[in-house]
Amino acid sequence: VEGPLITPIIPCKDYSPARLVLGQHYQRLKQVCPMLDQGEGTTSACCSLLQLSSLEQSLKLSKVVLLRCPSCADNFAHIHCITTCSSNQSQIVNITRTMMVNNSGTEKEAVVGYQAYVSKSFADGSFKSCRNVRIPVTGGYAIATMCGPYGADHCTAQRWLDFQGDSSNGLAPLDIDFRLIPPDYTEGLPSGVVPYAGRALGCNETTPTGEQACSCQDCKEACPAVPPLEPLPEPFMIGNLDGNLVICLIVFCALSLLFLGHPFVYPMDVTWTENASLATQEFLGSLFQLWGTTMAKHPLKVLLVCLVVVVAFAVGLMHIELTTDPIQLWSAPNSRARREKDFQDRHFEPFFRTNQLILTAPNRPSHTYDSLLFGKQNFSGIISKDLILQLLQLQERIQKIEFWSDEMNQTVSLKDICYAPLNPGNASLTDCAVNSLPQYFQNSVKNLDAKANMTKLGVTKEVDWRDHFIYCVNSPLSFKDITALGMSCMADYGGPVFPFLAVGGYEDNEYTIAEALIMTFSLNNYPRNHSKFKLVEKWESMFLEIVQDYEKNPNTNFTFAYMAERSLEDEINRTTAEDIPIFMISYLVIFVYIAVALGEYSSCRRLLVDSKILVGLGGILVVGCSVLASMGFYAWIGIPSSLVILQVVPFLVLAVGADNIFIFVLEYQRDMRHPGETREEHIGRVLGTVAPSMFLCSLSECVCFFLGALSTMPAVKSFALYAAMAVLMDFLLQMTAFVALLSLDARRQDSNRCELGCCITVSKPCSSKPKEGFLLPFMRQYYAPFLLNSFIRIVVMIVFLLMFCSSIFLMFHLKVGLDQELAMPKDSYMLEYFKYLYKYFEVGVPTYFITTKGFNFTSIAGINAVCSSVGCDQFSLSQKIRYATEYPERSYLAIPASSWVDDFIDWLNPGSDCCRLYTFGPNTGEFCPATRPICWTKCKKTPTDGVLRPTVEEFNRFLPNFLSNRPDLKCPKGGLGAYDTAVVQDENGDIIASRFMAYHTPLTNSQEFSAALQMARELAHNITMAMRKIPGTSKDFEVFPYTVTYVFYEQYLSIVPEGLFNMFMCLLPTFVVCCILLGMDLLSGLLNLLTIVMITVDTVGVMTLWGIDYNAVSLINLVTAVGISVEFVSHLTRSFALSILPTHVERAKEATAKMGSAVFAGVAMTNLPGIVVLAFAKAQLIQIFFFRLNLVITLLGMAHGLVFLPVLLSFFGPGVNKAVLLEMQNKKATEMQNHKKIGEENHSYEYECSTIPDTNVTQTEAEKQQIPTQNTKL
Repeated sequence: VEGPLITPIIPCKDYSPARLVLGQHYQRLKQVCPMLDQGEGTTSACCSLLQLSSLEQSLKLSKVVLLRCPSCADNFAHIHCITTCSSNQSQIVNITRTMMVNNSGTEKEAVVGYQAYVSKSFADGSFKSCRNVRIPVTGGYAIATMCGPYGADHCTAQRWLDFQGDSSNGLAPLDIDFRLIPPDYTEGLPSGVVPYAGRALGCNETTPTGEQACSCQDCKEACPAVPPLEPLPEPFMIGNLDGNLVICLIVFCALSLLFLGHPFVYPMDVTWTENASLATQEFLGSLFQLWGTTMAKHPLKVLLVCLVVVVAFAVGLMHIELTTDPIQLWSAPNSRARREKDFQDRHFEPFFRTNQLILTAPNRPSHTYDSLLFGKQNFSGIISKDLILQLLQLQERIQKIEFWSDEMNQTVSLKDICYAPLNPGNASLTDCAVNSLPQYFQNSVKNLDAKANMTKLGVTKEVDWRDHFIYCVNSPLSFKDITALGMSCMADYGGPVFPFLAVGGYEDNEYTIAEALIMTFSLNNYPRNHSKFKLVEKWESMFLEIVQDYEKNPNTNFTFAYMAERSLEDEINRTTAEDIPIFMISYLVIFVYIAVALGEYSSCRRLLVDSKILVGLGGILVVGCSVLASMGFYAWIGIPSSLVILQVVPFLVLAVGADNIFIFVLEYQRDMRHPGETREEHIGRVLGTVAPSMFLCSLSECVCFFLGALSTMPAVKSFALYAAMAVLMDFLLQMTAFVALLSLDARRQDSNRCELGCCITVSKPCSSKPKEGFLLPFMRQYYAPFLLNSFIRIVVMIVFLLMFCSSIFLMFHLKVGLDQELAMPKDSYMLEYFKYLYKYFEVGVPTYFITTKGFNFTSIAGINAVCSSVGCDQFSLSQKIRYATEYPERSYLAIPASSWVDDFIDWLNPGSDCCRLYTFGPNTGEFCPATRPICWTKCKKTPTDGVLRPTVEEFNRFLPNFLSNRPDLKCPKGGLGAYDTAVVQDENGDIIASRFMAYHTPLTNSQEFSAALQMARELAHNITMAMRKIPGTSKDFEVFPYTVTYVFYEQYLSIVPEGLFNMFMCLLPTFVVCCILLGMDLLSGLLNLLTIVMITVDTVGVMTLWGIDYNAVSLINLVTAVGISVEFVSHLTRSFALSILPTHVERAKEATAKMGSAVFAGVAMTNLPGIVVLAFAKAQLIQIFFFRLNLVITLLGMAHGLVFLPVLLSFFGPGVNKAVLLEMQNKKATEMQNHKKIGEENHSYEYECSTIPDTNVTQTEAEKQQIPTQNTKL
């Protein structure tokens, strides 16, 4: 900036006495300097009318930001009025420097410097009245723009006046050396000097002209007594111990004593529930036996029908909609955050797109700079000229990005898509909002290289870019620094660059020791269907290419992190694509295991005959077809899918399906075919035995997931629907297609044909002994007896109860949330960016307080309820937000809200030149911008009480002018750029939406984001309730907070009750279905439910220990855990309930050996290999929430199902079902009679490979049943 910002008018040296001011001269003095008014005809002054006009113009430039506090503005004018116009001027002013000037051909001696002597108390009082006056548009202090390099934090009365008297600031017409003299101090004063000792008004006082006291926003002394905040709730303590821990210990002790003192239950008479249980089992058994026999008899027809049904459903996949938008996944359409986001997007432009670099130079040495103006300053290594020049080169390279667009049929550059706040309609490249340190030099190498000699206090030194930098970071709104360089601090696009947008990693506003440079390119955020959306994405991809190329350059002196707006989505899509092979390998491992484990191997020669590769493949295909059918069905009816569904549902269905497959196949292999029984009848009879258990689990899971669809969270709801349908289809296909496949495989095996070569037969016949495999004998002979030993049972109960109570305690310490960096792969550049962001950024995200339709902003009461300047309500919208910033650790608000209402009032104030009307010409009476010099009519007259309020007509007339007025030196209150998009009016001119922008404190994790949202909502609700009391306000008027992150973090405010509801809706059907299908066996249902609850609670406890946060992804996995737990628990519970052995321990042993082996092989060993493979996934989300959490679920499910549950049943299980016992006794009696007849007739049967053994073997097996012989009343 060459020369002063305004034309300086300086006084001539004149020692004549003060003159009486009369007429127009008096009126002007009374208007400009009312504190000097002694009455018309008795008032003398030492200034001419021209000097008064010059003084008025000079005062306007500063008073425009002080007018909102009348006493401050009065004190500010008072200081300059007494030095310029006081009748005792010679006692206050000591001329120090003059120069000869030519004025209309006459040489005159002009004053260009003087000393002004004022009392320190007057100066301090004036400064105190102004130090808290705010600039609404920035939320900062006005004093920061009037104190040069010291800013608001280090400003004092002396520094404030020194800046005002420094002509190098471009505003002062001459140099004024203010000397602040303490009371009764006379030493060293020039002869005849009497320091001015006027009285400074307090900011909470009215002015002599009747203007009201300043508001609380601008004057702490004017603030009402605000009750202190309620203290944070104390942690729950019992004595000196954690209350939750004490309760958990009490519960543990009580449960331990309960089971230790529990008596055994002995059989009682047959009850109606036992008869109901028997009837239920016989009905289901006969139904499934008939069904299985039918399916086995017509395998090819069944497979064809199943294929047609699956294909019919799967065709819907052509219409599938895959939801990837996180908002649509995790935020319910009717949720508050979504409604508020929709309102914001409907009425306002979305947030601009951010493309950012954060650069450091850790190995660069720091240095000390001895500044003439600012003293010795420490500069960090990165604040060096060579690095700033390199940053400027990188910035210019990015700004020059160009590419051809076929859609636009032109070359596209940054200016076509950038955010240009001060010229949005026709932006040039320099109009684009680019925030960086070089902007303090207007991106000019010449300005960076500029140097000049400067003299201060007799010392001459060279000033350079460092002096300009120090000045600008402390006074970013300055149009000219106070150095001899005379450069502006404003960016080339016309706006200020606040220091927290240019540098980072500093403390206590010591910007010169910052550890990082920040460069931000802001682009317009177009909707996805907009023609320019692809252009923005293309520009951002080229931005990333340039930055990544720069990073690889060995000559780069920076270590930096970077991001583009598209980076999050790009990285998530990349990791999804890269992890697909991991999932495929996982499924392959599971398939290999199933194929190998299902085989029955009696000899090497029969290896390919007894293997079950095709059966295993068929089981996998059944799972795959059920998932495809489920996805196709919902695609038909228009319910979208998601990546979570694709990753979780197959695992869930595989766990359920594999378990059922193992139970069915192993039971078939272990069961002996009865005499005269065909293969198909054998399959049907086995299915009748095991299908009720399979039906119990599948129905429980289906109902569980269908009820889980009541969740309001879209991702959880869609997952529950897809999972429920997939489990249902899996059960139906197992009852049809898999039965048919097993029938075909049994036919092949009976014919001794090889599996992979059906034409090849093996001569060696199969063994006639039952094919129990390895696991069943091991569990029967070793594991079950060891587990159910008297001592081990007590140990198991104590250990698991301790685990349960510990997990309850740990639940209270579980973190809720999902940090966004976890969605990134470990090798993502975004992880480095997040680390830099949290470390170096000094301010949080902006948040808007948005008002809806129904509030009258044009009324005086309405204005007062919103504004924060003089005359406004003490608890207005703006005031309450300011109060909240006083407690940033509680409110998470750092900077008060910018208020368009306040700036509009200041813009209307006649004390500035912002709002004027054309005085003559064709536009007479129309708005005239401050840049036009020929407009003398003010929009408003000066109010007598200092409280300016427009009429309704004036409000509606001038508001559009304010919003479109570009701010400049003469009118910094113009609303273009800051407020032009903050107010939305309908066709009638009514304000239907407006917003007030504040800033959060730096938020680094999801817990802080959630807490910030909650506190902002509480504040907004408080404001809403107060504003609804204003006459004329609609009952549905609302103020709500909004920022881009709220829609993601809202779920964490309600996810705990949401999760409890979902878990309850999943657990309830498992209990109900179990009770019903076991014939109203309430005890079995309760024990079943208890074990599943313990698995779930223990899973949450381990989540706390392993650092797995609770969020929507965790909730989906916990819902899945319920489904998998049903498989671990329900089969064994049913087996125990239907056992007829005499004691609880023997029945528990039988259930553990028989059903536990199938569960272990079918659920645990099916899941574990696939889960372990997921540990190699790149995405942290998969490693944490799929590998870790599924591993925990599987291991805990296995431990509870195979360790805890048998012990629990041995203590608390239901007694022997006498109805079942009677039925078995009758059957055994009938069998014995039949065998006796067969022996007498000496009739022999020839059986195939799977025939039953001889009668002696059968009798041995029968003896092993140890049928009870208690007297039973029937």
